Amino acid sequence: MKNIRAITFDCYGTLIDWESGILNALRPILAAHNTQLTDQQVLEAYAQIEAEIESEPYRIYRDVLREVVLRLGYQLGFTPNPLEAASLADSIRHWEPFPDTVAALQRLATRIQLNIISNIDDDLFAFSAVKMGNPFTHVITAQQVRAYKPCHRNFEVALQRIGLPREQILHAAESLHHDITPANALGIDNVWVYRRAGKEGFGATKPACAIPTYKVARLSELADLLL
Repeated sequence: MKNIRAITFDCYGTLIDWESGILNALRPILAAHNTQLTDQQVLEAYAQIEAEIESEPYRIYRDVLREVVLRLGYQLGFTPNPLEAASLADSIRHWEPFPDTVAALQRLATRIQLNIISNIDDDLFAFSAVKMGNPFTHVITAQQVRAYKPCHRNFEVALQRIGLPREQILHAAESLHHDITPANALGIDNVWVYRRAGKEGFGATKPACAIPTYKVARLSELADLLL
């Protein structure tokens, strides 16, 4: 760990509390259509639908989220109106970092180059970058690569831009499906930031079986290991 010179972070679910953001955006839609689901049911439905859409021909993430809302409504027997369909993507500007994110990033940035590999659009990430103080050298979005993780191309582009030996780069992420599985396949050491410690299931990410190189429950733990 002391040889690491750069970290590539997943953003949503790892640095930004996307599950709270997803629930806050979808709850009013479900209530408006008299539909009752538990938080876990909402997140699991989201995970399944989002992964399905991202495996299809590429479309920008704003359109992915619009389609998530439409397909969720179809599954539950209602038709979201245009404002409801757009509201999930629009809500990203209000999604907040986890309480430990900003301080941990500030600590890590004193010695290590910080980067992002995210399934997001450039304009939507800009809202989150401001909330985190934007300490990132390289930001690789799905919009730039025209593919969604777990596609290997997202990671390959990141490696090319960073330009360091692979053994000096660590990938940090919450999703076994989107991040840890492809990082393992590409021989990139990784750390599972297990944000769902104490909760059941995989939440808003598709279930997967992958063994990370390291595992932490908080970003502050990662900073302690690296500094």
